[in-house]
Amino acid sequence: MTYITRFAPSPTGPLHLGHAYSAILAHDMARAAQGRFLLRIEDIDQTRARPEWEAQILDDLTWLGLTWDDTPLRQSDRLPRYADALDRLWDAGLLYPCSCRRRDIAAAASAPQEGAPLHGPDGIIYPGTCRDAPRRGPRPADEALRLDMRKAAQALVTYHELSDVTHPTLSPDEMVTTIGDIVLSRRDFLGSYHLSVVLDDADQEITHVIRGADLAEATPIHVLLQRLLGLPTPRYHHHRLIRDEAGKRLAKRDDARAIATYRAAGDTPADIRRRVGL
Repeated sequence: MTYITRFAPSPTGPLHLGHAYSAILAHDMARAAQGRFLLRIEDIDQTRARPEWEAQILDDLTWLGLTWDDTPLRQSDRLPRYADALDRLWDAGLLYPCSCRRRDIAAAASAPQEGAPLHGPDGIIYPGTCRDAPRRGPRPADEALRLDMRKAAQALVTYHELSDVTHPTLSPDEMVTTIGDIVLSRRDFLGSYHLSVVLDDADQEITHVIRGADLAEATPIHVLLQRLLGLPTPRYHHHRLIRDEAGKRLAKRDDARAIATYRAAGDTPADIRRRVGL
């Protein structure tokens, strides 16, 4: 089996040192295994994606000395693929429409009888306000759609047989209580991070997902969706995060840590590798 990794940035801001670490690590691991390294542009959210940021991403990665083995995949080209998967989950009775706004969810989860709001990978765990609303006809195209986690987890008879996954798995009850009914499609754009990343990894035949420890909580969600959609499960490696002097992990708003900033100051690609501990 060919060893295949990927780097999947969103063109919503500059790449920083944390991105550099993740991209270099995935690239070097693939090259060490004589495998393939692929690039994916996660631009499904067209309200925030910008072509100038995509151009900067490609330029920064090339400057770092990274090469990819195929034409970059763009999520904005794959909307029919996401729609088909949503139709399958809808027809299986695993999705329901949700009209709640963020403030509605926060208010419902903070009600006195609920106690302190519980948080999962996507923030406050959804309290299930719309879960029992009637479902009629085909999948609605203009509403947010949530995965009914209890039905989804119970549908997986083999869920405990995930011996090939390099992280702890959760029981169906734990999926319900610690993750809840996640959004798989939004009002303003088709699909979601969880759905698109699972389908993209499968279609690019990714064998090893190299990503930050901040995404480790999302991995059980992705394994669940892989099982529901009949997709292979890659191996997962969650690497350490690059942090600033105060111990805070870097974000795109940290322009002072942007690769372009270090380039302008005279750093070389080797300097970047040293800065991130490679």
